[in-house]
Amino acid sequence: MNKRSQATYTDKTVPYTLGEIEQGAPCCIPEPVLRIQDLSVGYGNKTVLSRVSLDIHKGCITALIGPSGCGKTSFLSTLNRLTDHHEDARVSGHILFDGVDLLHDRVDTLKLRRRIGMIFQKPNPFPLSIWRNLDLPLKEHGVRERKVRQHKIEKALRDVGLWEEVSDRLDTSALSLSGGQQQRLCIARALVLEPEILLMDEPCSALDPLSSGVVEELIMRLSGRYTVVIVTHNLAQARRVANYAGFFWMTERVGTLVEFGQCQHLFETPTHELTAAYISGVRG
Repeated sequence: MNKRSQATYTDKTVPYTLGEIEQGAPCCIPEPVLRIQDLSVGYGNKTVLSRVSLDIHKGCITALIGPSGCGKTSFLSTLNRLTDHHEDARVSGHILFDGVDLLHDRVDTLKLRRRIGMIFQKPNPFPLSIWRNLDLPLKEHGVRERKVRQHKIEKALRDVGLWEEVSDRLDTSALSLSGGQQQRLCIARALVLEPEILLMDEPCSALDPLSSGVVEELIMRLSGRYTVVIVTHNLAQARRVANYAGFFWMTERVGTLVEFGQCQHLFETPTHELTAAYISGVRG
């Protein structure tokens, strides 16, 4: 592997100082909850991501940055096995979660996706009522008691700041909500299952600046309680919200992780020339 395709680790797994935690999750714990080792992804005969290794830390926000097409979304999709939906997908390496390799054939993907939820780039509420958008996944995951479901739904809507906005129209279509509200509803739909990890694939890119700001503030409020991994092309956003950051790049037409470490260090004192060039706008 050449120099450009090697990941450089600047993370010393030490607690943040007060000044450092002002950017990102104040409850971030430098304790790995996911350990990714030599992860490679391909579709058919094409390899899109090669030998990525990094740790995702508990309660922290980890931002994945880099130009389009360098494998960030493919990486994210492996973490809760959404790559299984692609018949020609090839995934190798290891993803360790509570000591279990998530790539093992015996992993129950339904249970896995309850513990590791996904929020997509474009809001995708079900064409159902606001209430049923949250009630349906609870029923599918075996929550039978109506009072329990009611409590969980209200809590999830409050967590994303939607309860006061929609509590008097829960029976109306989710599609009647604004784009920002729809995205917050989709986040609530993930939260209602009480996951441990939230995967976010450019959750603000389809929103107007005001709605984007609301969702960004929400992400920061959820940190500490949840571990968040977010793909974003907005470097300013990554710098504002994240505790850790990984920079991806194309090397010989294959996505690679160039550098990973504490977000502040990666943005202010990157160790790789490609990272410095991308952050400064010279490359990418």
